[in-house]
Amino acid sequence: MKRKIVYFDNAKTTKVDPEVLRVIVEFSSKKYSVPGGAFGYSMEEEASEALEKSRETIARKINAQPSEIIFTSGGTESNNLAIKGVAFSDQYSKRKIVTSKIEEKTILNIFSYLGKNGFKTVKVGVDRLGFIEMDEVNKAAKKARLVSIQHANKEIGTIQDLKAIGDICEEEGTLFHSDATHSFTKANIDVEKMKIHLLSLTSHLIHGPKGVGALYVREGVKLEPLLHGDNREFGLRPGTPNLAGIVGFAKAVEISNQKDNERMKKLRDELINRLLEIPLTRLNGPRGEKRICNNVNVSFKYIEGESILLHADMRGLVINTGSACYSQELEPSHVILAIGGSFEDAHGSTRLTLSKWTTKEEIVYAAETLKEIVERLRSISPLKGGNII
Repeated sequence: MKRKIVYFDNAKTTKVDPEVLRVIVEFSSKKYSVPGGAFGYSMEEEASEALEKSRETIARKINAQPSEIIFTSGGTESNNLAIKGVAFSDQYSKRKIVTSKIEEKTILNIFSYLGKNGFKTVKVGVDRLGFIEMDEVNKAAKKARLVSIQHANKEIGTIQDLKAIGDICEEEGTLFHSDATHSFTKANIDVEKMKIHLLSLTSHLIHGPKGVGALYVREGVKLEPLLHGDNREFGLRPGTPNLAGIVGFAKAVEISNQKDNERMKKLRDELINRLLEIPLTRLNGPRGEKRICNNVNVSFKYIEGESILLHADMRGLVINTGSACYSQELEPSHVILAIGGSFEDAHGSTRLTLSKWTTKEEIVYAAETLKEIVERLRSISPLKGGNII
């Protein structure tokens, strides 16, 4: 009998919504032309119209203008285009760029690259809950070309106050970029009120297709393209657009809603409460409104995360861990370490992320399954002589 899968790794990727899939199939098999220029045959014009409507849908969600939306292959490309595009532009002279210690590895690796190529890089710290130390941002933003701070952390769910950071950047005359790939459609984003210049978005975390994303570029911000070719996407992203992916992305944005977010939030809190009933368990990140609606991250003391993951997988429960053995770099979670956690906390951290389809029954199953696994692993753990409960 096929094992039933209970999926709690929606911060890694999500299942494509059937409504989205129908649009993708339509623009892959019937309306498959490439958007043309000012003039073209009817199929090209139809493709161009679909592209621009998609641009409008995504712009509307963040209070931007359609002309400020650039389609990309996803969050990684958007982050690279935003940060390197500013760094390589001859429109800006300052050589300091600022980020935080808990950014995605994409951002940290971009900063590492630029640090080796003449830029002064600064990483501001966070408190125990993962909130940015604003006094450090205040200091670091002075004479900086760019500040790049994520909206929501993918590991511990902390939502940053982008308005406060935007105010600081505006006062210092510094460009402000935010990676919103894990908050888009789940938390309110207003690029005007938050004074954001550049914003990275992706499709596959909101029940859209993989391989497509977007970058918001405020009018007047000058970027150097990473690729050179034709003049598509306002000269910033040449090549044939992934139209089926783009219209699928827009459809996922269109059908996203606050009702689903509130439901996920309620189930998230129930799961947190159930997991914290397990002895020697700690929640990583904040509670309440300042935590993204679908994120749960806990550390189980005296257990390795990969052991939990493997035992959960045998029971059909798909989760994630910050353990080094699960990382391609064989390093423990830099996020858990940055918020003051120990290597043991990082190795034992376990993340469960919900989707709009997560059920109450799945919450109960996940909590009960993890309780059994933790009790079993602790009973044979050498870290406490096999007897801690």
